[in-house]
Amino acid sequence: MAEKKLSKKALSSGFHRWYYGNLTCFSQEHMQTFGYLCSMLPLCKELYADDPDKMAESMDTYRTFFNTEPQLGAIIVGVTAGLEEARANGAEDVDGETINGLRAGLMGPIAGIGDSLVVGTVIPILLGIAMGMSGGGSPMGAIFYIIIWNLFAYFGMRFLYFKGYDMGTKAVEFLVGDIGTAIREAVTTLGGIVIGAVSATWVSVRTSFALYNEAGEAYMVLQEKLDSVFPGLLTAIFVIFCWWLMAKKRFSPLKVMGLLVLIAFVGVLIGFFNPGLSY
Repeated sequence: MAEKKLSKKALSSGFHRWYYGNLTCFSQEHMQTFGYLCSMLPLCKELYADDPDKMAESMDTYRTFFNTEPQLGAIIVGVTAGLEEARANGAEDVDGETINGLRAGLMGPIAGIGDSLVVGTVIPILLGIAMGMSGGGSPMGAIFYIIIWNLFAYFGMRFLYFKGYDMGTKAVEFLVGDIGTAIREAVTTLGGIVIGAVSATWVSVRTSFALYNEAGEAYMVLQEKLDSVFPGLLTAIFVIFCWWLMAKKRFSPLKVMGLLVLIAFVGVLIGFFNPGLSY
């Protein structure tokens, strides 16, 4: 019996189904289960074209719960494509339990790595650049972000998917091993620097609080005193405060924004902030 080998057409179809449809039929009960199932369908069709019962058994493997970071998670889909090919060729140590065990064991770590790299680092870097290009209402920032993000996501996911298929479990070892750890730490450090620069550039918190003498002249302007000691101190305090609320107290971004609106409102009422509005 000739060895079965997935064609580039079937692999490409499986990748595109994951890229476009990883959130297919998304729900709190199933998350990315059906997106995964859909991406494996053309692969199983090709591998088990002559045996509908085995195809049904194979597809049943991918009905179990699955959820991870979709960009980096493409490598898991690629790895299982290789495992499914091995199962179709009669590998004794590869069955549905093995594949699902690998998927269940990887979706958590890959989600953690992907969230820190993609959501916590790459996206803020791209948004920081885009914001810098949007000065004066220019649309170039939005155009830049849409194009670069989609190119990064598509070709990055494609590389991981096919690399996972080619390398098998070795690709996973690379991601969670010493080399992967060093890369994550380096990129995370870069992301922290960029986020700090974005905060310093685009966030500005200043106070209008001042003390006046009997002649109505200001003899102590708080902002000037703060700038002489620590320029941007209030900005740093507010940024760290927002980070603390979201990271330590688990506040949602909407709750943090609502709290900032309340602080700003009270600050204007008591004269600590001056919005500079005139009527």
